Amino acid sequence: MSAIEVKAVLKYVRISSQKVRRLIGAVKGKPVQTGLDILKYMPQKAANVVEKVIRSAVANADQHSDIDIDSLVIRNITADQGPTLKRFKARARGRGTRILKRTSHITVILAKG
Repeated sequence: MSAIEVKAVLKYVRISSQKVRRLIGAVKGKPVQTGLDILKYMPQKAANVVEKVIRSAVANADQHSDIDIDSLVIRNITADQGPTLKRFKARARGRGTRILKRTSHITVILAKG
């Protein structure tokens, strides 16, 4: 990561990384404001989560005096799998079924455009 890149990470989000990856492609490589506008009108729960991480990365960039926030571009977004919560649900005939509650780690990297 060079001096003109800014990073934000959101860990242990209670959403599957597969669901987050579905909408990452829509905002990757776009200017920050355009990406936020796109996410604003997406109906998925993951859109709010990704928007939160992008806003966090912009706030991190705001701490650096040499970075112009308006010229930032979303360089990369990754959604990695986090730990899975394992639960059991009662089923018919005294059986139990395993429920997997997946989590993810979302990383956003912004760079000067």
